[in-house]
Amino acid sequence: MQQIAIVDYGMGNVRSVQKALEYVAPNDTCILTKDPQVIRDADRVVFPGQGAMGSCMSALELNSLIDEIKLSFKSKPFLGICLGLQLLFDYSEENQGTKGLSIVPGTVEKFKSNELKIPHMGWNNVDQVKEHPLWHNIDNNSRFYSVHSYFVKPIDSNCIVGTTNYGHTFTSAIAIDKVFAVQFHPEKSQSDGLQLLTNFVSWS
Repeated sequence: MQQIAIVDYGMGNVRSVQKALEYVAPNDTCILTKDPQVIRDADRVVFPGQGAMGSCMSALELNSLIDEIKLSFKSKPFLGICLGLQLLFDYSEENQGTKGLSIVPGTVEKFKSNELKIPHMGWNNVDQVKEHPLWHNIDNNSRFYSVHSYFVKPIDSNCIVGTTNYGHTFTSAIAIDKVFAVQFHPEKSQSDGLQLLTNFVSWS
């Protein structure tokens, strides 16, 4: 049995992520926590995210979680979801400009086309541009559920493992060492989303 820490910084519906993980890993312990020590002791870390990046960064700093998130990134399997992807980058245009965790070099930009409905909300295809264990048993161009107004732009394209088109092609999944992070919500994406979470809890 392993322990999976789900970072709870007081924003967004993190309980839905916990319920999805408990469904795919019934023999594991899935803990919602903002305790740095619990995160440090966990075998895996999931960082779900909804809301504004500025408020989220403030909440992480208030709860002394920034250093712990950076340590987890280096030492154990880590899954970032939606805002949990964007926070990994250097800088976001959101909230008149917000510094991120600077774990992944790059920026977070807002969809700007007047022809697009913002936020990008609903089901869309993900092109698996690189093989990865977390794509196991998920067909290429499967549809996942998204809700976001911003998208990430990594400096190094080698980390990109999934892309999606919404007015233009943007990065919707990255992978670096033990880290996998996605713009979409696997916990809201039915069978393919549950498969991705299943792959994560067994990923070594």
